[in-house]
Amino acid sequence: MNIPFLDLKAQYEAIKEEIMAATIEVYQSQKFILGPKVEELERKVATYTQVKHAVGVSSGTDALLISLMSTGIGPGDLVITSPYTFFSTAGSIVRVGAIPVFVDIDYITYNIDPEKLEKKISSMNARGRSRLKAIIPVHLFGQCADMDNITAIAKSLGVLIIEDAAQAIGAECKYSDGSLKRAGSMGNYGCFSFFPSKNLGSFGDGGMVTTNDEGIFQRLKIMRVHGSQPKYYHKVVGGNFRLDALQAAILLVKLNYLEQWTEKRRQNARIYRELFAEKTIEEIEVPAENEGRHIYNQFVLKVDNDRDELKRYLTNQGIGCEIYYPVPLHIQECFQYLGYRPEDCPVSIEAAAKTLSLPIYAELRYEQIEYIVDKIGSFLGNKRAS
Repeated sequence: MNIPFLDLKAQYEAIKEEIMAATIEVYQSQKFILGPKVEELERKVATYTQVKHAVGVSSGTDALLISLMSTGIGPGDLVITSPYTFFSTAGSIVRVGAIPVFVDIDYITYNIDPEKLEKKISSMNARGRSRLKAIIPVHLFGQCADMDNITAIAKSLGVLIIEDAAQAIGAECKYSDGSLKRAGSMGNYGCFSFFPSKNLGSFGDGGMVTTNDEGIFQRLKIMRVHGSQPKYYHKVVGGNFRLDALQAAILLVKLNYLEQWTEKRRQNARIYRELFAEKTIEEIEVPAENEGRHIYNQFVLKVDNDRDELKRYLTNQGIGCEIYYPVPLHIQECFQYLGYRPEDCPVSIEAAAKTLSLPIYAELRYEQIEYIVDKIGSFLGNKRAS
């Protein structure tokens, strides 16, 4: 059986006619940059993420970059984030001249650990704390970070929160008062990616920044068009961060299916759990779910031993799988100048060595999941017996 890691063709076939009609409408309008389709998508994403405003941008990376630029963060400023995430989180910090400060992750969720965050801040001297301008928590793999505690820490320090929600559209965090808040609504900025592999994916690059602050909203709109307002008059230097109308039209079609696809991913995660439990496979840990809603951009196992060998075996059996992420950011070559050692973030190092992501997309069938679990069980059973 051949099971791709992600089957975008299956998704496309189900909505092909709607996609074609939406794109033809854009061709006929000849309005390709920003315009009414982008504005409609912004309104609908704002409603979906439970915020007042949303600004369409050119990618998830640019969502982070424009947010940092909009705040005025720059050379010498410090921004705390996770070392266990996609490169753009820290890369965007460096691109504005600021310095990433890495705080290790929670062992279970892989998100930044609030207790370690507090310890890191407590270890800073007065000058360091004065240079700290923002915290970028990452809602990794589709599950929100502990925003109840993180927002409290940020508020006590008077620093901004820029949520990296690239993998988490529709994910929810439960607060201690019982309220549920959606990814992108809990910080000053929420940054989303519409990269094709995301739960809500475009046919190319695209992104969105969400906010509840009117002033931030207006700055973002100016910054994405080279800082001009009105046209050709520039008080600030922005960038070309515009979302194009074709991507917006495609995303408007897909947004109608997002809840359906998310619930199917969550159902697939439950099936994985049930099948792994039936086989009592002790060498793996399935993803943990906090209170709230995990939207499973990825389904990530922790494999006690022989992760790389298991990956090769599954690939040979026709099963697509991926490693997110093999090298934590604090030990990437380009960040050597920061002076981090592997042991500074040991949980991230362990996650990089032991995690493996399995197919979880909405079109995945029960028998495919069963095949994947059977093959993992066979591999680990043979390892035990040898």
